[in-house]
Amino acid sequence: MQTTQNESFESSQSPLHYQDLRQLSINPNHWYGVAQSRDVNDKPIGITLWQNQIVLYRTRNGQIQALADRCPHRFVKLSRGQVVGDEIECAYHGWRINARGNCTAVPYLAENQKLPSCQVYRYPVLEQDGFIWVFPGDPALSSQIHPLSVPEWDHLNYITTVAVIDCKAHYSFLIENLMDMYHGHLHQDYQAWTDAKLENLHENGDRVDAHYQAQSYYRINKIWSISQLFFPQLRRLHPEPLTVSYIYPHWVATLGTDFKIYCLFCPVNLMHTRAYLIHFTSLNAFHRLHKLPIAFRRFVKNSLFGSAQNCWMD
Repeated sequence: MQTTQNESFESSQSPLHYQDLRQLSINPNHWYGVAQSRDVNDKPIGITLWQNQIVLYRTRNGQIQALADRCPHRFVKLSRGQVVGDEIECAYHGWRINARGNCTAVPYLAENQKLPSCQVYRYPVLEQDGFIWVFPGDPALSSQIHPLSVPEWDHLNYITTVAVIDCKAHYSFLIENLMDMYHGHLHQDYQAWTDAKLENLHENGDRVDAHYQAQSYYRINKIWSISQLFFPQLRRLHPEPLTVSYIYPHWVATLGTDFKIYCLFCPVNLMHTRAYLIHFTSLNAFHRLHKLPIAFRRFVKNSLFGSAQNCWMD
């Protein structure tokens, strides 16, 4: 049977070519922030990234590893086991799996028995900017794609706060909320800005940038102005540019020169999204700060960790 040109065009425009936004999967060929570095110490932890159950653990030299979170023997979660040297030991029968995903020991095997030739999937993983990042897609692409950079994490001129978001919804709902600055009146006592007005919007590939003009409650330009973080009555409104960007799969926003915030997405499944909201307060306005000893500046940064908990958290 022949197909006419019009019929071909109609077929190409079929609804089958479109997907429900709330049913979209993630693009696996990206790096996802799945845990804070401080979360993984001497014990393995289990995380879920888009239905992939993954165990994270450290070897003796502190290097992070990521494997599929199931023992190849009875499929018990490896995250319920323990780290032994550079390997992870299953809690059920004591099978040991090394960082390459190979079985290295079965405690009850006889001397003449060979180790099973099973393989546990190993995920590309790296540690950067205070977070552990996992690449769930094609491992061959992991070296060509870089995780989102968070340079303020180690910079001594920024005070840091991290909040964990557990949202019982598809990740698209959270993205829409973060890109929409007009709902800010709902959170005026809990964020750094109000009265946002969209000026322009740019789209480019996997990135969307929205530029707003807003009113900021804070101006961190004198030593006493840090107290605004703790005492709301000291805050005064003043205009500041506000830029929010969706850089797939994560989100970044900048308010004037004093505040920057990142949201690292770790979608769990269609109805559950985990994300890390990282807020930075800049101390760059204090020029004499650069002349102080590094140890003292690090002490100040560490002591003030979490101080901006109520600035941008909506």
